Amino acid sequence: MALTFFSPSPVTCRLAAATNGLGHGDHALEARFVQRAADLSDKSAGFTSPHPNFGCVIATPRGHAIGEGYLYAQGTKPAELQAVEAAGAGLCRGATAYLNMEPGDCHGDYTAVSALVQSGIARVVIGMRHPLQHLRGNAISALRSQGVHVDILGEDLQSKVIEEVVKSCRLVNAHLIYRAAFNIPFSVLKYAMTLDGKIATSCGHSAWISSKKSRSHVLQLRGRCDAIVVGGNTVRRDNPRLTARHGGGHTPTRIVMSQTLNLPEEANLWDTSAVSTIVVTQRGARKSFQKHLASKGVEVVEFDILNPRDVMEYFYDRGNISILWECGGSLAASAISASVIHKVYAFVAPKIIGGRNAPSPVGELGMVEMSQALDLIDVSYEQVGPDILISGFLQPIPDLKPVIPSFDETAAIDPTINPYEPDIIYFHRTWEPYGVFSNFSPHPIQMPDNEGKYETWSTAEHFYQAHKFVGINNLQAQNYVEEIKSARSPEEAARIGRFAQGQRPDLVRPDWESAKIELMYRVLKCKFSTYPHLNSLLLSTAGSILVEASSHDYFWGGRMEGEGLNYHGRLLMQLRSEFLGEHSSSSESIIYQHDI
Repeated sequence: MALTFFSPSPVTCRLAAATNGLGHGDHALEARFVQRAADLSDKSAGFTSPHPNFGCVIATPRGHAIGEGYLYAQGTKPAELQAVEAAGAGLCRGATAYLNMEPGDCHGDYTAVSALVQSGIARVVIGMRHPLQHLRGNAISALRSQGVHVDILGEDLQSKVIEEVVKSCRLVNAHLIYRAAFNIPFSVLKYAMTLDGKIATSCGHSAWISSKKSRSHVLQLRGRCDAIVVGGNTVRRDNPRLTARHGGGHTPTRIVMSQTLNLPEEANLWDTSAVSTIVVTQRGARKSFQKHLASKGVEVVEFDILNPRDVMEYFYDRGNISILWECGGSLAASAISASVIHKVYAFVAPKIIGGRNAPSPVGELGMVEMSQALDLIDVSYEQVGPDILISGFLQPIPDLKPVIPSFDETAAIDPTINPYEPDIIYFHRTWEPYGVFSNFSPHPIQMPDNEGKYETWSTAEHFYQAHKFVGINNLQAQNYVEEIKSARSPEEAARIGRFAQGQRPDLVRPDWESAKIELMYRVLKCKFSTYPHLNSLLLSTAGSILVEASSHDYFWGGRMEGEGLNYHGRLLMQLRSEFLGEHSSSSESIIYQHDI
């Protein structure tokens, strides 16, 4: 199944009638509408950080499509509400909503389900259950409890055409499914090679094997991922930048794996003004060079033994969903042997360069017979300019039913199990169990401006990023504020704010470093005071340490090894204590100890 890339604008249009009567037994038409929802759901890929892909199509009982929409990013309007609004008041009553995946609102946010119920939708057809355990089955139960008839493809509706659409639904959210099943990010190995299987000449020269059109395709592929992995050889030989796309869009973190840190003093990847870089290495390697990297803003993470499996488990804990490997043959072979590569994209150029010592895309795997060869699954072929793109899965898409039982099924086995309250609670993505603690959660707030007038901000992140530039008497600074405030998603607001801060530090308010904790405290207190269900969830964590698992900075995040300052988590724990009445909320209490 070839990837297709679309415009980032959510679809909320009325659709012309294209079909006649529709009954529950018309599987071809049912499948067509769910397939449309799956296609829609993929439209935001590359424009925001990877997230679950949701699409929704609403059709009348006679099969006339009247509205559709898709989730643009975490913290934005859900696809179901967009589709209801597109259909218009009154037309949804008695209609059917087609979803590629079960809704997965963050804690206490029932917008998607409420939109369907309140609009009078009579029936919902779902392509697949939600793959995350704490959300799996919740929306289905909620809809059925409100009298909405729910059919799930592959369970309530079964046929050959249904099987094909279920496959499409699983493919469009493969990154989430693999991550949920294997507890590591969904990982894709990408390489370009000549017709005789070489990724460079015998001298190491590799620019350019593939065509300009293929390289543009790769830029789009990068934008779908949280991070890109390369090895030390790639840094030394190619000095890559590993940017995602020209003209905006989500830019993934760069990860360099190097056991010895035999890396150049100067490299494009050490420029972290717009994109962060993380170097993972063996414990104790070149301490002086680690300090050099830190001085450039590069994060260094040490492992007792550096291997792809431990590295992927680490980045899973940091909240990464999907990772693109653009490494050389040795590291690719190591990653494949460690079973951390799930999919392969191979660009084959119609060129021959020969060379006995010319490197190949995958190094030694220890195979001696063709019967040991790894077969790709669901292989697809696509012509990209003069090149051929061959893609397929190394591991089949997991069947989540036996791997991730529902909470009800787990509780039936052992009622004492409560997987959501460990001693340390990490929060990052909005759809995770405690994701609403993130500034990206879709909870608008009203905060006073400099004149005491209240303004509405889409999320806490919009407010925080914009206030880096508030009060600066400069037209560009004022433009930054307006651009951030009008950003369509909190991920975009964060990207604009971070980029502007890096490019124009002269426009950042001079008291920012001393004021940002107080400002964050105010916005968090407003958020958790405005929404009672958020307040209740925060209080329910009493006795647990709260840690923001964001990979962006040391200051607000705690990181998985505890090396970050975790000021976001600290502020939440301070608020929790204040709400519980354990100490006063005087301004002096905003200063913290550095060890938790």
